[in-house]
Amino acid sequence: MTFQRARSDEQREIRRRAILDTAAAMLDEMPVADVSLNELSRRVGLAKSNVLRYFESREAVLLELLDDFLGRWLEELAEELAAGIEADASPEVRADQLADVLSRSLSERMVLCDLFGAQGGVLEHNVSVEVVKRHKRSTHANLATMLELVRRHLPELGDGAQTFCMMSLISAGALAAYVPPPPSVLAAYADEPELGVLHLDLRDALRTSFTAALVGVLPR
Repeated sequence: MTFQRARSDEQREIRRRAILDTAAAMLDEMPVADVSLNELSRRVGLAKSNVLRYFESREAVLLELLDDFLGRWLEELAEELAAGIEADASPEVRADQLADVLSRSLSERMVLCDLFGAQGGVLEHNVSVEVVKRHKRSTHANLATMLELVRRHLPELGDGAQTFCMMSLISAGALAAYVPPPPSVLAAYADEPELGVLHLDLRDALRTSFTAALVGVLPR
């Protein structure tokens, strides 16, 4: 992909979108930690200095992708929750169904989970205050959407719904760091099968985490 100099707002937006789309494609091939500004520049067909005209750092690119991916996931989650939760079931049954839908949905979106895992420790560093504020405003709006969805299906959570929404996303990022295990870990499990009890299935782990969180915040 090659570009001529962007001279209009429309051309600049096309170039900006190309950078984001290229970074998203890279995340389908590699973890967040391996996405470099040099490789992104090469793939998008721009000098690194030109990429930096649109995004101040690699982290700024990935933060915007996190915001985009989270928004798209929530649009799809609305339909998944509507199909997976019985409106006339007891609060306990609906809480169990909520944990099941969320764990399945997030475990199928490893890129989103990987971005969550890198958010606090990596992506929110090496960015300006303005980028952070823009990201936090987007996060706040997305969390409000998730909060409304959760309360729609489990109003019994009350004020605990906000805590649950925040902790569920943090848990998804933290647990995704262990999946898939590196070759050395798999080799260790193969050599000593008893260590295999430490192997983590992301969906099962998320479901356990979400269920425990719901038990903690669901009024009894």
